[in-house]
Order: sequence, then structure tokens, then C-alpha cells
Amino acid sequence: MTIMIPRRCTLALITATALVPTIALAGSSKLTPLPSAMPKAEGVVVPSALSPELMQVPAVQGFTPLENPTALFKYYGFGGDGPIVPAANSIQGKDNTVEATKTEPDKNTYLVLEDQKGPDASYNYGSHFLFQGHEGGPNGEDGKPQGMLTRINLDADIAHRVTLMADETTNGTAIPVIDGSSWDPFAQRLLLTSEEGTKGGVWQATIDFPSKVEDLTGIIGNGSYEGVQVDPNGTIWLVEDESDKLGEVAKHAKQPNSFVYRFTPTDKADLTKGGKLEALQVIDSSRQPITFHDGQADADIKSQGMKDLHTYGKALKTKWVVVHDTGKDGMSPFDANKIAKANGATPLKRPENGLFRPGSNFAEFVFDETGDTNADTEAGEEYGGFGGVLKLTQASPAAAEGEITLVYRGKKAYTGFDNLAFWSADEAMFVEDAGDKLHSQRNALDSGYVVNLTADYSKEGTEPSRFLAEGRDSLATIDAGLSALKDTGFQNEGDNEITGIHVSDGDATVEGLLGAKIPTPFENGWRVFYTQQHGENTTWEVLKKLSALKTANQ
Repeated sequence: MTIMIPRRCTLALITATALVPTIALAGSSKLTPLPSAMPKAEGVVVPSALSPELMQVPAVQGFTPLENPTALFKYYGFGGDGPIVPAANSIQGKDNTVEATKTEPDKNTYLVLEDQKGPDASYNYGSHFLFQGHEGGPNGEDGKPQGMLTRINLDADIAHRVTLMADETTNGTAIPVIDGSSWDPFAQRLLLTSEEGTKGGVWQATIDFPSKVEDLTGIIGNGSYEGVQVDPNGTIWLVEDESDKLGEVAKHAKQPNSFVYRFTPTDKADLTKGGKLEALQVIDSSRQPITFHDGQADADIKSQGMKDLHTYGKALKTKWVVVHDTGKDGMSPFDANKIAKANGATPLKRPENGLFRPGSNFAEFVFDETGDTNADTEAGEEYGGFGGVLKLTQASPAAAEGEITLVYRGKKAYTGFDNLAFWSADEAMFVEDAGDKLHSQRNALDSGYVVNLTADYSKEGTEPSRFLAEGRDSLATIDAGLSALKDTGFQNEGDNEITGIHVSDGDATVEGLLGAKIPTPFENGWRVFYTQQHGENTTWEVLKKLSALKTANQ
């Protein structure tokens, strides 16, 4: 099978010029909303657009060489198992790789640190760093995709721009593919999550070079963990992205099968000493816990509980149920998802990430649901088929009870919410991971939205404001063509995904926990990042366009 490869397109800095009204959003963001998503066009490279007040520059491009490459990992966004761009007339087959496996850098964690070292002992690496785990990677010795931990040295030259911090754990096993990351100032560790089900879990990593990575699955369990945050008590909050079976009647909808967890450590400075894992339980309007029913996918998909959760104006009671306590249950790995079901926790429609609302004193935890990512879902809007945004409110993050309310209910044009970052006390930026099937169904690529927590989205015509309309870069366009060819074994995704949206001032102290301060993007050291995953795997820094243009014209 012969594949003709088009010429690569260079990266461009694209901003929107649509003449639409500026919306003065709460928190003073005042971003002009973009009128529409970028369309999906077969074989066409599509530029990205940002609100005209914004611009973006590459923090690092995927084809940037690692300063300390290995045979398996050579570049920031590409493995060492093939060329970055397939050669002209190359033939893809089941037993050969015409294109390097994408490493898929995921959640970004920005930290300001001093005295950081790297492979070059004589080099000054600066003080501004962006850490990522990678969601993909070439197959390791066990024949399974291997992950890695990288550090973008934002102050460094191109030769020292990206450091491979680790690709194996302290016990010599390969790092799994990594989805989420966060900084734990109490334990002085990066927390890394893997959503690989019974092979997934939480790992912790030191920030020195080379990083020491430890497996915490005997402490926090195996699960499809993705979102991870730390509260002022040192408790770790986890959001799980675990899919399940399609219904027999609802053939385009999946049974809710993901949970929100919190892990309270015995010693917040040393997670290896164990602790207690809990999962959230929600009580529906008939005062019954919303639970998982094995073998009853259709019933769960259209349950009263799912309807209540996705109805505006309903405040449902919540409590926490114990999943595992190392003091009683020991420190062997365990299936957190399975035990959460057995103990009556509430399954949700693929929640992926969550954050504490700034200014709430960590009393409000906001998280998203990705939903079914299928325009034909029989769950529809009413039962959360398109996901949405939910808010858990408690007297304190350690409280045993609380209530959950719907902030925004997704719909076909606004669905697949994945990563989020707070822009202000009231505004959260949510970015889509709709997937290539839904891209085709709605002829629209992914977008980033501002969701205002003070808005009433139950009112007709009130919708989140689009600040990013992501396009599709040249390599993702090539991959889409390769992916469409059947029975070739092509391994890379055929679309771009927005991931790792991150707003932070890099404060690595306890006072710098996300949610402790009200963000002020572009001021007082606050910076904004996101990754255009798949394709060229570029991580972007978002800047305020006005100040950038003034500087350029001086």
C-alpha cells in the first residue's frame, strides 16, 4: 500500500479576527468569544484561532530533541521507533512503523524552582519549568506502550530545552503512560496518574535530576485516575476516567463507571506510610444512593440519578464511602474502581479533571464529565450523554458530607470537556477532547471555553464563551489519512486534542496550591499553557496579545 506524504506546514501564530462582540466576563477576562469551531476538512491542514486579545508561542515543539535521549525516546513528542514524518511512498504494515510513535505530552505542571540540575552539570537551567507525563509512547521490553516524565526548561536554549527526567521507576520497571500531574508541596513530589484501569494508579516523582519515581498503587490503588489535586490538609483528590459497556438498547451510550476519590495520607509529608481512600456517593431525588448495577447498563444510563445529576437547579446530597484503609487492609495493590462499586460509590459519565475554586477556601470542587463523545448517544443531554460541569460543595475539604449541583449541561456542540484551569475566581477554562469520530459527526474540531460559575446556563441561548478554536496541524492531517487505511496497524491518533490547559504562578509552596490564590493571568508571574496533543505535539504558552504587539512595535 503506497502512501504519498504531503509537504509539512510550518507552525504559525494564529489569532481570531472575527468581528463579534466582546463579552465582559466576571473576573475581568474580557475575551472576545469566537463564533464557531474550526471545521474538519479531509486532507486539509486547519489553523487554530484564539480570542483576538490572545496569542500563542511554542513553549516547545514535539520534534525538539531531548537533551539526554535514549533508544526509546529521542524527541519531546516522538519516540525512537520511526521517522517523525513518513517517507514518501512508504508502506505501513502490521509489522513495521512508518512513523514514530507519538509520546502525547499531557497535563502541564508549572513550577518556579531554584538550583535545578540536568544532564549538563555546567549549564544553568534557569528557574522556570514545565513538567509533563506522557500519555503515549513506543512499546517497551514488555511489548506495551511506555511513558516518560519530561521537564521543559523555559529559560534554556534549544539544546537544553527538554530534559528526560525519568523513564523507569526506582524498582526498575517502566513508567506507565501518564495522564495527569500535580505538585504536592507537603511530600515535595510530583504526583503522576495513569488511567490504565487495573494497571493504572498514582506514582510520585522527585523534582531533582534524575527523578526518582515510586509506585503508590499499594497505597492508593489501581484505577483509571486522571485528574489529581492536593488540598491544604495534604489530601489528594482524584478524578477517574473509566469507560464501560454500551447499552443493549442504548447502543451509542456507555454505562457510567467512573468515580471521584480523595486519599487522606497518614503522613502528608510521606505518602508511602499509607492512608485512607474514599469515593464520593451521591443521593438522588428519591433519597436513594446512585450506584452501579452490574449487567444493567441500560438502566444505569437512563437512571433517575443520572437525570437528577444533569438537571439544573437540583442540589443533591453527598457523602464519602471508604474504599481502602491501609491501616486495616494492608499495602498490596487493589482495584479501587471495583471496591468503589461494591461499597456504593456513585459512577459518573467519565469525569476527567477537577480543581478547587479559587476564593472558596477549598470548599468548592469543580469537575467536568466528558460524556459519551458520540453525537448519537441515547442518553442525550437529559441523562448526561454529552457530559458537563459539576460542583461539589462542602463545609471544608475534609467534611464527610456535602452537596453537588450542575453548573453546565453539555450538548452536541459543547461536549467532551477534559482539562480545566481557573482564569479567575468565577471563570474556569475547559478544553474539549471530543475525539475524531465526534469531530466528523458534528464537522467541528475541539474548542476551549470559558465557563462562568455565576452564569445561569439553564436560560435558553446562554452558552460558554469560546476562547480557542483548535485546528489540525500538518502531522495530524497526515495521521488522519493513515488512520483511515484499514488493517495497517498504524498506531497514532488522527486528530489534535487540546490538553494540559494550565494557569499558574509556579509557586511551589503550600500557599501556591491551585485554588489557594485567585489567578491573574499575565500579571504577577501568572502564566498560561496548553498542549496541542497528537500530530506535532506542540506545547503552547498563551500570551496577552496587546502587550506583545506593543513590544514588537517599539
